[in-house]
Amino acid sequence: MFRRTFWFSSGVAAGVWATTKVNRKLKQLTPENLAVTAANKAIETGARIKDRAVGFALDVRDNMAQREAELTDALGIREDPELPAPRRVAAIENTTYTTKSHKTHSYNRNEDH
Repeated sequence: MFRRTFWFSSGVAAGVWATTKVNRKLKQLTPENLAVTAANKAIETGARIKDRAVGFALDVRDNMAQREAELTDALGIREDPELPAPRRVAAIENTTYTTKSHKTHSYNRNEDH
């Protein structure tokens, strides 16, 4: 009698356990849950790629500065070149044209009335 009770309760426990596992898996496979899971994975992957890209860009910048220093040492270029003064556009400096010499028009339409 004890044996039958043991095997019966073991079967019931295994059935409850299996049913619970199947229901959890079915809830994980709903379209909404799959969409949320895919979005989370995409966000994690994007963050990882961004971190790697930023690290790569920083490495490139550091190595570029190091290589530039090596080249300036090898070529003997040490002083900064003097930049030319900024140029002005000729139209800005043109003083022959003034607005006073030309007739100005008023855009006020109520002026004639």
